[in-house]
Amino acid sequence: MHSDQKITQGLPQLPESLWRDTAELPSFPQLKEDHETDVAIVGGGLTGITTAYLLSKAGYKVTLLEAGEILGGTTGFTTAKITAQHGMIYNDLIKHFGEEQARLYYQSNSEALEWMVLTAEELKLSCGMTREAAYLYADAGDEKTQQQLRDEFEAYEKLGIPGEWLDHVPIPLMVDGAIKLPGQARFHPLQYLLGLLKVFLENGGTVFEHTMIGGNVEKDGTLTLFTEQSEHRITCRHAVSASHFPFYDKGSLYFSRLHAERSYVLAVQPETEFEGGMYLSAGDPTRSLRAVEWEGRRLVLVGGDNHKTGQSICTIGHYEKLEEFAGQLLGIKAIPYRWSAQDLITLDRVPYIGKMTDEDEMYVATGFAKWGMTSGTLAARLIADLIQHKDNPYSNLYDQSRFKANPAIKNFIVQNANVAKELIAGKIEIVQTKTRDLKPDQGAVVQHEGKRVGAYRDQEGQLHLVDRTCTHMGCECEWNDAERTWDCPCHGSRYSYDGNVIEGPAKLPLKKLEA
Repeated sequence: MHSDQKITQGLPQLPESLWRDTAELPSFPQLKEDHETDVAIVGGGLTGITTAYLLSKAGYKVTLLEAGEILGGTTGFTTAKITAQHGMIYNDLIKHFGEEQARLYYQSNSEALEWMVLTAEELKLSCGMTREAAYLYADAGDEKTQQQLRDEFEAYEKLGIPGEWLDHVPIPLMVDGAIKLPGQARFHPLQYLLGLLKVFLENGGTVFEHTMIGGNVEKDGTLTLFTEQSEHRITCRHAVSASHFPFYDKGSLYFSRLHAERSYVLAVQPETEFEGGMYLSAGDPTRSLRAVEWEGRRLVLVGGDNHKTGQSICTIGHYEKLEEFAGQLLGIKAIPYRWSAQDLITLDRVPYIGKMTDEDEMYVATGFAKWGMTSGTLAARLIADLIQHKDNPYSNLYDQSRFKANPAIKNFIVQNANVAKELIAGKIEIVQTKTRDLKPDQGAVVQHEGKRVGAYRDQEGQLHLVDRTCTHMGCECEWNDAERTWDCPCHGSRYSYDGNVIEGPAKLPLKKLEA
């Protein structure tokens, strides 16, 4: 469809990522036989592709395994800011990790940023790589957040981060202070990663799509992974979990140490000129801004309004709040795209990256907390170093076995108490809606033959019923009206309206019921 036909006033009816719509994505076969490789990487997003690129350059035989389609996960739905300014984090890092580790966090993300810019230049990638300053600001009148922002700036000064305090910002935001961090970047993430993928394939790399890996792993000198239905084996020397939620647990209890949040993005064609820069609010509600070039026009990506997955009554309302914010700030000619993303957050907000255990060659990268461009890249570089037995100065900081008593204990208790609440609430809720009440393109929890079930009536009027009990740990999924999905409020699994897995930790679909 021509872009001019796509533009409508107000919100587009269905979510669609600008990145995925403006990239020619290749397709790859499903694994249909046993396979042998040096390194098996599970997950075809930024972390997986970057790791595959690095190790293939180093001479390893590498296989990339994706449960859905390459670049169809979080990477395809990011705001694509490449920055070491990760919200209000450095003051907390100093408190909980100490100055040395906080400084390493900044250095590792800054090095990842510079590596990405240099790689785009070396490979001559047409990915819109643009240097811009990042701004973290406090909304006018929010005295608590302003003080926290000043504490954050003091942390910058302690750590030698080249930030600058501003009383005003270049765009018409009413602020009570901002921290400017120069030399950051933005880009088209899929155009960039398609360039890395091309080199990986030229180096002899292999990709399989629609190949979900199960949680069972055999270890006998080598590693053996299995597809979900145990139909085929993948034998390897090293295995990397780059699959957003780890495909393998082995007692690590990732579901209790990670929580999932959804956030929302509008691609807005503004009425007034956007001066540039990348912006993030320090307080709530979260607001994010950055420009992107699209068919000769400059759009602004307006993001934020995050919430825990499955725990928002009216998900379309989050888009409407962003639309109101963008309209007041810049005016809106049109909104060509809208989409949402899901991110995992660790107990202490620092990703888990590195070896799963000391005794085997399995590696994990997860919990990027909405900063996956730099975090995913540093994860790939760190894991590639570990596999090649190279020293890496950041391995202890990101070690997945760490446990910082403060704030981890408090967050562990709060998050898992929330899980228990949601588990019980979904079992006892009172539902009055019947299937006959549903209009076309409407979903809900309904009463059907005396039971609470999930129902969606598609635009042709066909009814789709599912048992909404999550196949991960038995919580009851809630209907997401903005995305037409069933979302689990406990650990963030997501399913299509007819029950197929979109995002883990669940691996099995919801049970389909007779309408």
